[in-house]
Amino acid sequence: MTLDAITEQIEAWLWNPAFNRLPKPSLFLLKTVRLIYALLRDAILSTLTLRAMGLVYVTILSMVPLLALVFSVLKGFGFHKQLEPLLYNLLSPLGEKGVELTDQVMGFVDNIKGGMLAGVGLAVLIYTSISMIKKVEDSFNYVFRVETARSFLQRFSEYLSVLMIGPVLMVVAMGTIAYVGKLSIVEDAATYEVINETILLIGKIVPYALITGLFTFAYMFIPNARINFWAALGGGITGGVLWATAGLAFTEFVVNSTRNVTIYASFAIVIIALIWLYVSWLILLIGAQTTFYLQKPEYIRIGYTQLNVSNRLREKIALALMLEVAKAFRDGAKPVTIEDIAKQVDLPGLVIGPVLRRLIRANLVMYTGKDGLTPARDPQQISMAEVLGAVRNTQHGDIFPKGNWPLHVDAIDRETNNILVEANDERSLYDILDSDLENNHELPPEITQG
Repeated sequence: MTLDAITEQIEAWLWNPAFNRLPKPSLFLLKTVRLIYALLRDAILSTLTLRAMGLVYVTILSMVPLLALVFSVLKGFGFHKQLEPLLYNLLSPLGEKGVELTDQVMGFVDNIKGGMLAGVGLAVLIYTSISMIKKVEDSFNYVFRVETARSFLQRFSEYLSVLMIGPVLMVVAMGTIAYVGKLSIVEDAATYEVINETILLIGKIVPYALITGLFTFAYMFIPNARINFWAALGGGITGGVLWATAGLAFTEFVVNSTRNVTIYASFAIVIIALIWLYVSWLILLIGAQTTFYLQKPEYIRIGYTQLNVSNRLREKIALALMLEVAKAFRDGAKPVTIEDIAKQVDLPGLVIGPVLRRLIRANLVMYTGKDGLTPARDPQQISMAEVLGAVRNTQHGDIFPKGNWPLHVDAIDRETNNILVEANDERSLYDILDSDLENNHELPPEITQG
């Protein structure tokens, strides 16, 4: 039995319609099991693992320049001494090798910051750091099914702001926590056993809370889409718990693999660091996948499956999309999004995305802001024939725009196209919106084959 056949059987059982009648507690448990299954399925069958490997490669190339840039920013605020313990905490699952690797990386950073943080060198560091975040954004956009990335100006301004302000805020937060712990009132209260144990417990939880907060921020900021806070928090908690668990397991692995460390000698630190980087990036992507599924649970069963959609359905999606966009534009309402259209027609956004791309290429609709849609020109000048033609006809973005068709095929295609154009009668989007089909006309009978 193939892996695809196994997943089909599992999904047929998990999404059995009979389960919809379960009581709420049991239904919640079932939804949790579905989510866990979807995450495992995507980690095994999708390209998440390959993207994690790609991010490891990018990290190796960009880590030292990124840390050098962050170090220079922190030094300007007088916080540069906190960078080394922060890096050690991230590499703590490597044990003694983590301390050694931290020292080496900080040595590289010292070399760079002494001779390159000026002029062209500074520009190269900024470009390298922004390029790394761009690669992370591409992976997040893949997870969140985002079709368009940020523009260059958006990337430059937003990424640079995070690189300048983010490390400062993180160090300030850690410094504030340390300062509060040294206050006399806190030290006096710590003499009581219950309070002391509570403080120790909080001290153990805080690092993981910071990781969860960092993950949550990444899920809300990096994708080029609006992300619900609670969904991002759910993904952040998932990523934080997985990261903490993986850290403990990895520490045990490093401690118990002394024989392998001896075999690989000086290469052991490199191999161990690469494995930990891979695990960390994979966990970050799994947390992002959790965020996406919490925000759009209708995708849990679909995953990354390639959907087969009929031409007729594509045409209906195109008409529904253009009419909704035109209506919002005429009424002066908030621009509609793919999510709005998906809810309206009760279809996943994964089906609507390819149709939207063809409408954009045909200059019928365009993005406004992050994900809002607006007509690319006056809807009174956009005919229904153009909308259907954008889906049916060849465009410059098509991979195979032409073909050597038999004469009979070409003739039937032209005849069919002429019939559709005549039937649509060049009505505009506003003409269709103003028509009172439901009250004054009967729907034409459905013609089917069978």
